[in-house]
Amino acid sequence: MATKSYDMIVIGAGPGGYVAAIRAAQLGLKTCIVERENLGGICLNWGCIPTKALLRSAEVFHLMERAKDYGLSADKIGYDLDAVVNRSRGVSKQMEGGVKHLLKKNKVEVVMGEATLPAKGKVSVKTDKGTEELTAKAIVLATGARARELPGLEADGDLVWTYRHALTPVRMPKKLLVIGSGAIGIEFASFYNTLGADTTVVEVMDRVLPVEDADISAFAKKQFVKQGMKIMEKAMVKKLDRAKGKVTAHIEMGGKVETQEFDTVISAVGIVGNVEGLGLEGLGVKIDRTHVVTDEFCRTGVEGLYAIGDIAGAPWLAHKASHEGVMVAELVAGGHPHPIKPGSIAGCTYCHPQVASVGMTEAKAKEAGYDVKVGKFPFIGNGKAVALGEPDGMVKTVFDAKTGELLGAHMVGAEVTELIQGYVIGRQLETTEEDLMHTVFPHPTLSEMMHESVLDAYGRAIHF
Repeated sequence: MATKSYDMIVIGAGPGGYVAAIRAAQLGLKTCIVERENLGGICLNWGCIPTKALLRSAEVFHLMERAKDYGLSADKIGYDLDAVVNRSRGVSKQMEGGVKHLLKKNKVEVVMGEATLPAKGKVSVKTDKGTEELTAKAIVLATGARARELPGLEADGDLVWTYRHALTPVRMPKKLLVIGSGAIGIEFASFYNTLGADTTVVEVMDRVLPVEDADISAFAKKQFVKQGMKIMEKAMVKKLDRAKGKVTAHIEMGGKVETQEFDTVISAVGIVGNVEGLGLEGLGVKIDRTHVVTDEFCRTGVEGLYAIGDIAGAPWLAHKASHEGVMVAELVAGGHPHPIKPGSIAGCTYCHPQVASVGMTEAKAKEAGYDVKVGKFPFIGNGKAVALGEPDGMVKTVFDAKTGELLGAHMVGAEVTELIQGYVIGRQLETTEEDLMHTVFPHPTLSEMMHESVLDAYGRAIHF
């Protein structure tokens, strides 16, 4: 079989891979993308997008239950879990079709199959028709990651679920245990809890949403508890005893082990990079704890081989992967792109209330030796939040007292995942507190709280 040659081959068609391929094609590179399962990757098919669709259903259901608060009436409120899931799958299918169309429009060749790298600059793909041999001067690894499985807590799809099972549930959990309170764990806890599951969250760290600012974690926890969730911090699930229709969890907390019974367990204890079976070791690629080691330009140290997205390490976010994909395509095409600053990448969690942040937490800024000025503003002081019936939330900003640099911004409350981008742009443009204070924010909007939080850091808040 003849070997096909390209300027760039991308392995993995998730938000890192397909974006890299499209940008490369726009820059005139002959590009091929290899994918073993779904275009759009985990994000679009089993992650970001379908979970948002589920969470939207839960949010509307929650609002329907509160109809009376808005002077409205809604009788016999209920839900059909299969229909909720089908809507979510439909959204993913539509988006996957969109990616297929974009790749075709940009003349990116798509090869469906399993890729290995037999030698430098070579890719071998096992397709359902046989094996295809491809070569390129640049190869981009964008193979993503999968759920981490802890010994004894492995998923079985019936009693113990990963995110995949949780997206297409075989039943509605009555008594649910969620292990891990990062973004994935807390989003599923939020979804199932809103639909009526008796939900317990176990977190090994000293607080839920452990990567967030401590004030935000504490505020979010209060809201979760108010919604009926049980939160166990500094706790660890030691083992699960599985029986017919039930799981007994042995949970260690404060040196004591207690047992609790559940009908469903969702394990969300992190991810591991998809580095196996590619032949990376033979090429001399450095791998550290399931992630490919790269420099700031995503170069692996093996000539012409790059790694982007989840396989290249934290932060494990789709938008980081996409941005890296663009950067690598521009580099391969002979451009001079800027490396990505991890501190300028926002994190968003779509639980209820939403959580969003960028830059350093207050604790991290102090640890780094900064003298800080901190501002906070509560949702209850904002006319739009109160009018929306969403008075629970806060915005927090952290500044360098010496220079006025915005070191970090942290939010919890309605729609904060959309608001955070204002601070992201501010950091990208190296804005100071003065620029932000002189910016006119429209009224009435939730964004006014972003202004007030900045003013509060300097003792100038008007509405609080």
